[in-house]
Amino acid sequence: MTDRILIVARMRPDSADAVAGLFGASDETELPRVLGVTRRNLFRYQDLYFHYAEFAGPASEAMAVARERGDFRRLSDELSPHIAPFDPATWRGPADAMARGFYEWTGDAR
Repeated sequence: MTDRILIVARMRPDSADAVAGLFGASDETELPRVLGVTRRNLFRYQDLYFHYAEFAGPASEAMAVARERGDFRRLSDELSPHIAPFDPATWRGPADAMARGFYEWTGDAR
């Protein structure tokens, strides 16, 4: 089963290269494989940050494992000068930054 998430946050305008570098370094470690991450895309639009990730299994299980790992917490700490919650007043954790899907369509592979 493939699962996916989309995280929405705010990013400093000059931070795209730093954020890409942090994820590039992390993606060369065991962390994405342990979590079952099979694809990651980072996007920005003005001051918004979009982090799309696909998982080999349930994303909720991967995120539960991630929270217990020092390397994941370190990456989160390193990202914190660059990435901020979309709405700091309501943010309690990463789940508060995840977009909720409401429509999906897949075309024929011709």
